[in-house]
Amino acid sequence: MKKILFCLTALFLFFISSVAAQKGGTLRGNVFDKANGEPMIFSTVLLENTTIGTTTDENGFFSIGGIPAGNYKMTVTSIGYDSVSVSVKINDGGITYQRVVLAESSIQLGTVELSARREQARSDVSISKVTVTANQIKSLPGTGGQADIAQYLPVLPGIISTGDQGGQIYIRGGSPIQNRIMLDGMTIFNPFHSIGFYSVFETETIKTVDVLTAGFNAEYGGRISAVVDLKTREGNKKRLAGLVSANPFQAKALIEGPLKKFEEGGGSSSFLFTAKHSYIDKTSPLLYAYAVDTTFYPTSDSAGGLSDTDRKRLPFTFTDFYGKFSFLTGNGSKLNLFGFNFTDDVDYIGVAKFGWQSTGGGANFTLIPPNSNLVIGGTMAYSDYNIELKEAGEAPRTSNISNYNVKLDFTYFGLRNEVKYGFEIAGLDTDFAFKNFVGNTINQASFTTELGGFVRYKARFGNFILEPSIRVQFYPSQNASSLEPRFGAKYNVTDNFRLKMAGGFYSQNLISSVSELDVVNLFVGFLTGPEERVNKLNTNEPVEHRLQKAIHAVVGAEIDLAKNIELNVEPYFKDFTQLIQINRNKIDPQDPNFVTETGKAYGIDFTLRYETRKIYLWGTYSHAYVDRDDGEQNYPTIFDRRHNVNLLGTYKFGATLDWEASARWNMGSGFPFTLTQGFYDNINFNDGLDTDPNTGNGDLGVVLDEKRNAGRLPYYHRMDVSLKRTFKFGKYASLEAVASATNLYNRENIFYYDRVRNDRVNQLPIMPSFGLTFNF
Repeated sequence: MKKILFCLTALFLFFISSVAAQKGGTLRGNVFDKANGEPMIFSTVLLENTTIGTTTDENGFFSIGGIPAGNYKMTVTSIGYDSVSVSVKINDGGITYQRVVLAESSIQLGTVELSARREQARSDVSISKVTVTANQIKSLPGTGGQADIAQYLPVLPGIISTGDQGGQIYIRGGSPIQNRIMLDGMTIFNPFHSIGFYSVFETETIKTVDVLTAGFNAEYGGRISAVVDLKTREGNKKRLAGLVSANPFQAKALIEGPLKKFEEGGGSSSFLFTAKHSYIDKTSPLLYAYAVDTTFYPTSDSAGGLSDTDRKRLPFTFTDFYGKFSFLTGNGSKLNLFGFNFTDDVDYIGVAKFGWQSTGGGANFTLIPPNSNLVIGGTMAYSDYNIELKEAGEAPRTSNISNYNVKLDFTYFGLRNEVKYGFEIAGLDTDFAFKNFVGNTINQASFTTELGGFVRYKARFGNFILEPSIRVQFYPSQNASSLEPRFGAKYNVTDNFRLKMAGGFYSQNLISSVSELDVVNLFVGFLTGPEERVNKLNTNEPVEHRLQKAIHAVVGAEIDLAKNIELNVEPYFKDFTQLIQINRNKIDPQDPNFVTETGKAYGIDFTLRYETRKIYLWGTYSHAYVDRDDGEQNYPTIFDRRHNVNLLGTYKFGATLDWEASARWNMGSGFPFTLTQGFYDNINFNDGLDTDPNTGNGDLGVVLDEKRNAGRLPYYHRMDVSLKRTFKFGKYASLEAVASATNLYNRENIFYYDRVRNDRVNQLPIMPSFGLTFNF
């Protein structure tokens, strides 16, 4: 370990010295929207008559170091805004700060010569990374007329969802527990509501969502498959604003405004609050009773004793609250305070009652010292997640996980390179109990910490962009550490053709109660990695460590086929060298509580994008394989979808572009399942030796095929459409009316098959809706 720390220290000093040794001065600043004081993301900053430039980040911040001393004209541009040029003076060893405010252009151009996204593609590695904005999410024909990130994520390459009810996302072969979902730097353990169409995140509050599906750099740790990093925007700094919205599925409201108004050159502060509540359990008996009858209560026996209204009720309810205070100083430093409360309930009356609650809060900040070429960022947060499932005739199942995390990072900016380093501390307090089919119980109540440190170096050498990084994870409860080198690179072959690659080592210590064999499971409990002995596959030998680990490798190509057409191709490979799961087949109390597996995920993703002022087209095709090996057989997982196609289109029309039509079509090959070989009379022997097998009636037992997941369900396909009309009333007030239809041609897509009742349970049928949103 001492040798590792020595090597890391030497590497860190080399990276820092390579940036600090550069001569010249530093230019940095922030770009804001004049109308509301909102930071302008992905704006382009150029020094005229030079090749020096950059783009702003999600905070509207930019920094360029190592600029030769002299006088320059800096030009800032952003799509849909008037360009601004200002004179700046750069001194050797000095730091020049420049705040820029952009006004929306009075002349909307059909094409924009300078695209910040293209410039960013040429200057960042950005492999297996998609950045999504709120406007892109709202281009989706959302269920109930409300688009949501839960509906948008499956449109992205390599991401699939298992269904409309209890839907979870699987990212390039990784199960939900292997994907880290973050809100403003805080880990969210269950971001999706049980109905599957909606997440806990309010679309109107989203600034950016970075979706990293493989090969992500060392800034992120604690997961072995993927990261979804969501950042919320700040409240309006100029005026009181908000919205109210309602449709058959939910109602929501948002209010925002300044505490101290934004002024050019000065500080400001603002607030933002949002709330939403579902009404589908109340509206479904009137509007969607046909969906309930065919999906949730397949037979009259399963709904015995219920009123007709209860039988026609979609059993989902949820309520979400989120609030944020933001404080901005004159030099770009900022502080955000945020908090949330998310709840979800499912009530199959007389069958099962399920619910969870997630609460938390924290702070994040960016500190920009006026006399140092160093930017300091940090996050401090705490959250608590509780879940309970009560099934008829069964003991309640509960799980709780409390989490705190503290992260600090430091960034040095050079002319064509930068260094970012930092550390993270996370604490996990879990309380979990699981009882398997023979009554053996697995209990875990533990508190553990995770420590992580990282260094990332990014440099541009001619047409090459290199991004080596390294992370060290220490797991005290396991008495184990994990050294995780990672590397990314891009080569700009031409202005319109780029090659890229990335790879690395990853680890995690968190385990889910959900087995990858489960087709449907709303109950998602969490526990930390076992501290007891765990054996290697099919042996009595202990494993070398009790962590879950994976290796990623990705290559790809980006091609600008035309001015507005982009093609991205990415083959990938993930080797899950060790996975740990609860031993659900534990028969003898002496059997181990946990078992190990290995796995592989590999495939290729194609993405085609076309965008103009009026038209937005997006298409993806994924060809993938996801396998697991439990020591007895190699089998495909239940989320192994061989083919997946997504097509999305949005068209704006009308004299003032106040009409918008959207359509999305998804087709996927069938998920694997284990075939049924036969049935038997499962006598429970409740009366002991007095039980007579010849006259007693037991439960119907199912004999499964010995070959796991050898069958395939039918293909899935569905089309969603929407039509939106915006009515404007003055400068700020507007009304949006949206008519939409989910599953337009009423495709009967199978959800799962109830073997015991011999019933096919389908996903939701056609669901038309109409919604109104008033903005002020």
